[in-house]
Amino acid sequence: VQLQASGGGLVQTGGSLRLSCVASGRVSSINGMTWYRQAPGKERELVATINSGNTTNYADSVKGRFTISRENAKNTVYLQMNSLKPEDTARYFCKGPIFDGVITVIREGQGTLVTVSS
Repeated sequence: VQLQASGGGLVQTGGSLRLSCVASGRVSSINGMTWYRQAPGKERELVATINSGNTTNYADSVKGRFTISRENAKNTVYLQMNSLKPEDTARYFCKGPIFDGVITVIREGQGTLVTVSS
C-alpha cells in the first residue's frame, strides 16, 4: 500500500489549489487521513483531518479556507485550498491508516510543494 500526494504548484496570493492523496496497492478502505505541512525551517504542523465517519477538523490557520474531503471509490482524499496566503507555502504531506483487507497500516505520501507568491 502506498500514498501519493500531488497537486502542488505555484499560485498567487488569493488563488486556489486542490491537493490529492491517492492510496494504491491492496487497498480495502481508507480509515482516515491527515494532511500536514512543513515550511522551510519550521516544524511540521497538522492542517486537516478526516476520519472514517467523515468528521473533519482543521488547524485554526486554515479554517474557512481549506476543505478536506474523500472519494472512497477512487481511494483518494482531497485538500481544497482557497484564498491562499504566502504563509501557506510549505510541503504538504498526507498520512493515514489504510486497511488492506487483513491489517491496517500507516502510510505517508512523499509530499507535494505549494508555493504562494505575494
